[in-house]
Amino acid sequence: MNSNDLSVPVPPSPLDLSILRVSYLRGPNMWTYREVIEAWLDLGVLEQWPSHQLPGFVERLLAVLPQVGAHHCGLGVPNGFFQRLQTGTWMGHVLEHIIIELIEMAGMEAGFGQTRETNRPGVYRMVFRVPDETVGRTALAAGHALLYAVLNDQAFDLDEAVTRIRIKIDECYLGPSTAHIVASATRRAIPHIRLNKGNLVQLGYGARQNRIWTAETDLTSAIAEGIASDKDMTKDLLRGCGVPVPEGEVVDSPAQAWEAAQELGLPVVVKPLDGNRGRGVMLNLKTQTDIEAAWHVANEEGSGVMVERYIQGDEHRVLVVGGKVVAATRGESAWISGDGKSSILELIELQLNSDPRRGNADIHPLETIKLLSNNVMLANLQRQGLQPESVIETDRRVLISANGNHSVECTSLVHPEVAHSCTLAARIIGLDIAGIDLVCADISQPLHAQGGAIVEVNAGPSLLMHLNPAQGAPQPVGDAIVDHLFPAHESGRIPIVGVAGTEGTTQIARLVAWLLQLSGTQVGLACQDGLFVGSRHIDRHDAAHWEAGQRLLINRNVEAAVFENGPLSLLTEGLAYDRCNIGIVTDSLCVPAMEEHLMTEPAQRFKVLRTQVDVVRKDGAAVLNANDSLVLDMAELCDGEVLLYAEDGQHPALLAHRESGGRVVYQRGSILVQGSGAHSIDILDIEQDLRPASRSLPTPVLLAAVAAAWALGLDKDLIATGLETFESTATAAIVLS
Repeated sequence: MNSNDLSVPVPPSPLDLSILRVSYLRGPNMWTYREVIEAWLDLGVLEQWPSHQLPGFVERLLAVLPQVGAHHCGLGVPNGFFQRLQTGTWMGHVLEHIIIELIEMAGMEAGFGQTRETNRPGVYRMVFRVPDETVGRTALAAGHALLYAVLNDQAFDLDEAVTRIRIKIDECYLGPSTAHIVASATRRAIPHIRLNKGNLVQLGYGARQNRIWTAETDLTSAIAEGIASDKDMTKDLLRGCGVPVPEGEVVDSPAQAWEAAQELGLPVVVKPLDGNRGRGVMLNLKTQTDIEAAWHVANEEGSGVMVERYIQGDEHRVLVVGGKVVAATRGESAWISGDGKSSILELIELQLNSDPRRGNADIHPLETIKLLSNNVMLANLQRQGLQPESVIETDRRVLISANGNHSVECTSLVHPEVAHSCTLAARIIGLDIAGIDLVCADISQPLHAQGGAIVEVNAGPSLLMHLNPAQGAPQPVGDAIVDHLFPAHESGRIPIVGVAGTEGTTQIARLVAWLLQLSGTQVGLACQDGLFVGSRHIDRHDAAHWEAGQRLLINRNVEAAVFENGPLSLLTEGLAYDRCNIGIVTDSLCVPAMEEHLMTEPAQRFKVLRTQVDVVRKDGAAVLNANDSLVLDMAELCDGEVLLYAEDGQHPALLAHRESGGRVVYQRGSILVQGSGAHSIDILDIEQDLRPASRSLPTPVLLAAVAAAWALGLDKDLIATGLETFESTATAAIVLS
């Protein structure tokens, strides 16, 4: 080894970083408004080895993940992260971008991440946005494994890692139809809460919520669903109201099916009495053999069999939401053409399943054809004198599937009379959301004129054909469903007050809840004293955390809600709500929770507590303690109004705020005062008007509560009465606790 070799530092082997702690922040937090995984990373020796000092590292990383270098990163330009890699960045930052790229490769939008130093050498906080904790932890593990492989020049199976994340997304995240509706609600600033591991979602909070389960809502009648599942009853009701439907009869045996077919006139359709998605439906049957065979196929799919008169034309699916037609698609038959050498099974793979529109995932508008497991398709082949292994002569066309392929968007073509028939059918059955199946030659013409008819009315219809048609533009069906549940003037929101800080927050929360309750509102309260709904103390454990807050927001009895938010819950869970009307911040004192989470510096405490101000709505207000300079600095972050409070009415910040037209609350002698500009209003005299227990409350507690009540629009007399009566309702519990 020569002297030059001795001068070149060599990194130790193997290289790795340690993951010390992983948290899932479910609500708005110091990083972002959305859910994130926060991981604490100890770089160890890698603290001394940024990316540009590790021989071959950048090249190996880009060989495995070519697109990661194109990330904008903090530079805000394409290939910004590539520049950072070349000039030198630390491995926590590299891991952040690896994870983001893996999530996006798995088909889910990520896009947000941050990595920041702590006050402990070599330890970093890394966060990335992900809507599900299980997905996030899977992506974190995969990203860590990939980074280890690149650091140590080892092979890595990228496809397997991405597949693992994609499987977790499919298992854990909302289905595409539900996700589309939720996205529509989000665009209208309507909040949502997922209520189970499936697709049951609450839109809105408390008393103003509605619920969806994919294309069903809490306005969907169970009786209507029962009617829709009985095709014979559905047809009787529709026929009685003048809706065109095909003649048909329920049959109990193959022999009865043939008898009914003869009475109705050939050709006919044989289908399950309560089937869906075209399962077990066989069309255009003309012979006794075919009809009797079709009875067995249909009987396997449902609890009964119906024979109907066959109607010439194409199948269509029309989506009705809230009494309006919002989307329509036309079905296509699936055919193959012979080449003289390939079997039917081979031709299906070559000519049909090779179509990129087909697949087994929800993103595909057409399903993969699985001939051997589909009795209807097998029966179709038998009617044509064929078997799956048959070799088809050149240019002969063979029908594989005559129905169920709704894929051609045709909403703009629907004739007004057709739309009227569809909306009438939905109303007759009683469904707020319905999938109307009809058959006609031309949907742009009235049904009666062409002999068309409505053949089924479906509850809980699939939305995928409208969101991802094989031909034509997707339709905004999610917007229609959200508008149906929440007319333009409704937001799905209840008044929400959040109280953040360390001093007097429980007392403030209880006092504000009492003032709201006195105004005639059913108030939910989550604080350290427990969980309350109105006068009911439903849980006596500490409820100043995310899970308890969510319990309030899903309660239909709650018309307004007050939440106490301590620093620990802000650091480890985030807020239980996405936005609030009033955000109160009492102080920025350092507490043990902040020390444990290495957030002791003033700038760090500011970052944690500002979350409460960041989520204040534009039509809301922040209530801030002017005596705390860090809290006072949060005023410029508020999208809404700012109210300041301090015991001293001559506090410079209060005077400046009043002069600019802002509202303030302070104490003059023993009197609580509201002020704005040159005007002031006395609320009450603490010494004379309050009872002893209420009088013992710290003055800042009274001031903050009065300011919040004022911001909520409560009048002076109600506030005064609430303060005077607070002793007999809640103060005793607070004082004794």
